[in-house]
Amino acid sequence: MFELVLDGDEDGVVRALRNGADPEALDEGETALYRAAVADEPGIVRLLLAAGADPGRASGADGGDLALCGAACGGHTEVVRALLAGGARPDQEEAYGWTALAWAVRLGHTGTVRALLEHGADPDRPGPDGLVPLVAAARRGSTGCVRALLDHGARSLEPALREARRWIGADIAAELRRGLVAGNEGGETYEAVVRRVREDGGVTVVVELLREDGRPGRGDERQTGHAAVATLLEAALGRRTPHEELAARALRCGDPELDDWTTVVAELAGRADEETFVTAAAWCTYRDPLRRALGARVLGALPGFGPGAVPVLRRLAVEGAPGGEREPLLSVVTALGECGDSAAVPELLAAAGHPDPAVRRAVAAALAGIVPAGHGEAVRVLLALSRDADARVRDWATLALAELPEDSPLVREGLAERLGDDDPETVAEAARGLAIRQDPRAVDALASILADGDPDGAPRETALAALEFVRDPRVRARLEWTAPRRR
Repeated sequence: MFELVLDGDEDGVVRALRNGADPEALDEGETALYRAAVADEPGIVRLLLAAGADPGRASGADGGDLALCGAACGGHTEVVRALLAGGARPDQEEAYGWTALAWAVRLGHTGTVRALLEHGADPDRPGPDGLVPLVAAARRGSTGCVRALLDHGARSLEPALREARRWIGADIAAELRRGLVAGNEGGETYEAVVRRVREDGGVTVVVELLREDGRPGRGDERQTGHAAVATLLEAALGRRTPHEELAARALRCGDPELDDWTTVVAELAGRADEETFVTAAAWCTYRDPLRRALGARVLGALPGFGPGAVPVLRRLAVEGAPGGEREPLLSVVTALGECGDSAAVPELLAAAGHPDPAVRRAVAAALAGIVPAGHGEAVRVLLALSRDADARVRDWATLALAELPEDSPLVREGLAERLGDDDPETVAEAARGLAIRQDPRAVDALASILADGDPDGAPRETALAALEFVRDPRVRARLEWTAPRRR
């Protein structure tokens, strides 16, 4: 049984259980359920639970480990859900007072944290170190965990905010290394290796101390979303943080895709007032390209200010990005897409040849649904983008072609050309565009997607949405009843 679990052999586990294997058998004090949970084998976990394994039974040589905690440590959310569905108690403590939520929060596993809270884990239960989950999540710098805890009514907002602010701007790598060296009990180390991993909406800093022979010794890690965490907590407390303080947080981060930036944009956009509009418009006139990018993102997200924002964004788009840089042009194009004003089509078309595929993707997405009928230049640009080397550019450009308000041979042939694309999402958008235009070539393409595509993928969803445009009831019924061949 234990070898089968290590191999991830679900069929073998089924055979073993049918042949009388004990689902509660032990190997040096460890249960098969614990081993499967730690190994991230949700299918085997469900099999063992169905066969009678106790999800609350302690495991390990000292009898102090719980399967739920082991899964939470690894961030194995599907296993955690299986154990909870099988009767595991979300707040059961293992050795030294640790619960699954305490582990998941301190290790930044957002999905696992949400699963535990959804099944009744106490969002305010202190861990063995005395920290309540919200403060622990703030120290970790995990925006996702903080959001999950706030969504489930976690208290202790003030101490969590103090903790988050304490880490804003800190050199995380240096702090982690200092803590590792201090706890190394006098052992000599010769090198500290630092890695930065983009994940969970931010960056996780991983520090490892190496032994003399190069083998890794002690290590620690922390996320860097402390500014975003502070912004969330201030909003939850009803605090109106000054515009410039929020801008400093976003600009320190320097990346419009990370939580420290996006949380600031969401907070400012949520204010939806004239003061924020004027401030963001002023940022668009700064020399700093990132400051202009921030102003553009806020203008694009502000509800109700489109008529005033579009002229500012159009002027900023004309300036572009000197030297072909991504920003602020990417943010300007993204914001114009959010405004959805056809007046900006000329500026969007001018940006379509940018060397950065992220900008070209944003252009194609922004053009979807706003190109007026008979705009020949827009059709030509979208056809060129639909042949781009980047699959996501092709996907968005094909979607924009499908959304054009006209039906012409040029548009139809451009869509039909994409039916042979290597990217399934692009193919699905092309088929939908042809279905909108009642082109018979759509039928076989939709049938192929529905029968042979990923049954849980986006292309199938697009194909199903396209069926509303199939007028022949017999053909539509046949397509609706087309079952996926792959499961």
